[in-house]
Amino acid sequence: MASFYAIQVKTGKEEYFTRVTREIIEKKGGKLYWLRRVMRIRKRGKWRKDLSSIYPGYLFLHIEKLSIELIGAIRHTKGFIKFLKDNRDIQPLSRRDSEIVSHFLRFGEIAEQSLVTFDENSKVRVISGPLQGLEGKIVKINKRKGRAKVRLHLYENVFTVDLSFEILSESKGENTYNKSRDTEN
Repeated sequence: MASFYAIQVKTGKEEYFTRVTREIIEKKGGKLYWLRRVMRIRKRGKWRKDLSSIYPGYLFLHIEKLSIELIGAIRHTKGFIKFLKDNRDIQPLSRRDSEIVSHFLRFGEIAEQSLVTFDENSKVRVISGPLQGLEGKIVKINKRKGRAKVRLHLYENVFTVDLSFEILSESKGENTYNKSRDTEN
């Protein structure tokens, strides 16, 4: 059975590391994932999409068996910091952490915006997208920016990550997108 392993690399070097090690990892029957998210950012009154890491500085290796040869090849790649738990005690992700990584991968390596509604008490209800199933991990909502702050774990570390959402409005019995959010350039 394949397991997920976390690899810490220099923040900002995730793309380089993935590109350089992809072929080596795939020859050994594995796959390397770099989890990212699309965020809508408003700058000078204009909306734009920004792509950034969900877990900055971390990549996830999914493989049946982690060989000494593969460990050596990964460790000698520029930008490598360490395997988690540490290089002397490489551990696969726990079930909880693997479930979170698998959750994001169900939506692809890049988490797009979720579609949400709010009830009369301003409680969020996720209709679709990466926030679906993470409702209990949401610690803060910013409706104006269309962001949900989500508390995620990786080993003993806790991360708070912003994920983007689009509000679906109820209007005369039919579902429509919030038109004020669709003025993106």
